[in-house]
This record gives sequence, C-alpha cells and structure tokens, in this order.
Amino acid sequence: MKIVITGGAGFIGGNFLHYMLKKYPNYEMICVDKLTYAGNIETLETVMNNPYFKFIKADIADRTAIYKIFEEEKPDIIVNFAAESHVDRSIEDPSIFLQTNVIGTQVLLDACRKFGIDRYHQVSTDEVYGDLPLDKPDLFFTEETPIHASSPYSASKASADLLVQAYYRTFGIPVTISRCSNNYGPYHFPEKLIPLMIANVLNDKPLPVYGTGENVRDWLYVEDHCIAIDLIIHKGKIGEIYNIGGHNERSNLEVVQTIITELGKGEIRYVADRAGHDKRYAIDPTKIYKELGWIPKTSFDEGIKKTIKWYLDNKCWWQNIISGEYKEYYKKMYEDKLA
Repeated sequence: MKIVITGGAGFIGGNFLHYMLKKYPNYEMICVDKLTYAGNIETLETVMNNPYFKFIKADIADRTAIYKIFEEEKPDIIVNFAAESHVDRSIEDPSIFLQTNVIGTQVLLDACRKFGIDRYHQVSTDEVYGDLPLDKPDLFFTEETPIHASSPYSASKASADLLVQAYYRTFGIPVTISRCSNNYGPYHFPEKLIPLMIANVLNDKPLPVYGTGENVRDWLYVEDHCIAIDLIIHKGKIGEIYNIGGHNERSNLEVVQTIITELGKGEIRYVADRAGHDKRYAIDPTKIYKELGWIPKTSFDEGIKKTIKWYLDNKCWWQNIISGEYKEYYKKMYEDKLA
C-alpha cells in the first residue's frame, strides 16, 4: 500500500504520518508539503530515515508537480490535509486560502482522474456548517446539516468539499470526506488557541482571549482524529461524509483557565473580538460510530495534560517557530491590541 499525505509537515498531517508509520510499518508513506509558515520539517525529523517514508516539497496547486508525483509514485490512496487553516489569516488575505484550499483540491482531484486512485480522502472541518447558538446545547452538526460558512477559511473548505462531491458524482472518483471538530495535541502550530496559551504562559506573556471568551468549541485529541481517518480510508463507504467529534465542549475561557491551572500561572487579557466569530461548534459523530465503530478515547482533561507535557518536553520545536516570521504576525494580531 502506498499513501500520499499532503500537508504532512503540518499539525494533523504530521501526527497522522507518525501514527500510520507506526501502525503499518510496511506501508509506503509519501509526504507532500509546500512548507509554508505552518509546515515544519522538524515535525518529521524522527521518520526521515525510515525506508518506507519519502518527503517531497511541492505545492498541491502546482499541477505539473502533482502530476509528476502521481506518475512516478502511483499512489493507492491520497489523504489531503494540505490547507491554509487559520481563520484570522483568512480575514487578512482570503486569496491564499482560495488558491490552496480550492484550486489545490481541484488539482489533486484532476490528478486522481487522470492517473487513477483507489481512494481520495478530503480532510475538512466542522466550520463549513457555520455555528450553533450558545443557548441551545442540544443542537449538533450532523452530516445532513447544510453548509453555512462564516469566514473566508470555512468558505474555502466548503468549496473544496463541494468539488470533491462533484468529482465523485460526475467522474466517479472514489472519495470520502471527514469533517472534524477542533484538534489539539503535539506539533500544533503556536498561533492556535491551546499552543498559543501554553507558549505564552511558559514565556510569561499575557494570554489574549477574544471578546468575553464565551465561544464554545468541541475539542478532539489529534490521535483520536488519526484513528478515525485510518478507519475511513480502509473501511469507509465511497462517496460518504463522516463527522468526527470529540464530545469535549469547552468555552475558550474554560480552556485557557484549565491551562493556567495546570501550569500554575498565567494572566488573561481580553482583546477585541474576531470579525464574524462563530459562537459554538458541536459535532454529532453517531454515523462514524454506527458504521465504523469509532468513538473518541481521550477526554479533554486527559488530553490537555498530555498536550502540555509535550510542549514542556519539546520546547525547541515551538521556540524555533515563534522566533521567526511568526513573531511579526503575532505582534500584528495580538500585541497591538493589548497595548
């Protein structure tokens, strides 16, 4: 079995690569990554010498490069993690998100159509559904919930999902789609909520919280997500969408307060709210449980302890990131608002 993982130097893709190489030592795993600011080659350092692993630097929107990979490698499965994924950045510059998330997906699908594939899997997000009200905790996103994107990021991911479905119906490409809730865990780029707060606490910086911090997310430990995708690409039904949720709803403020408690320090600073900030995400994962037997194994209390420990044990990984270009972005997005 030969699997191409796009975006494999990123957060979820990197975790998936590590998980798959450990579980299937005889699978050939090929990582295709452009290595943008969020792609970190250090995430793959421990597998670089594995004879069943190969890294190829390429942009999924580069048709020539992608076609060459398909022609030379002849993969059996494509798992597409490659995406611009930060909502704040999509508000700053939507065009980059359309290029990677929409055009890149189209290029991959065209390559599947031209060269053939056993399975194309699109890794999507619950953000394509929009948001849910805070005062109706019994409401959840299901696979039948209409798409209702709020940000340029979620609109680009929704567009990609529609393309995948269209290529399945029109061209018969064997596809599956998964839509997950907020992931957390090792190798998470430190612009996202949990790693940002951990890094700031450890660096004695204030903890910037949007608005009142009441926005609610369903938190999914990244290893549980990897297990779900593994099940989908091996046993999921062609043409289907599977929601992957953690059943771990927490407000942003609760998450930050938990990190402060675990680390024994930290000062919250409220900043101006994000434009169009979604109120609540919550996934109903009944379908993937009934069809594939998947349930999340990691509670938030357990997962956050494991995540904090990883950041304490791997300071060089995230300190190398925040010492570079990310510092200017952070200053623009948060420090100027804290002044």
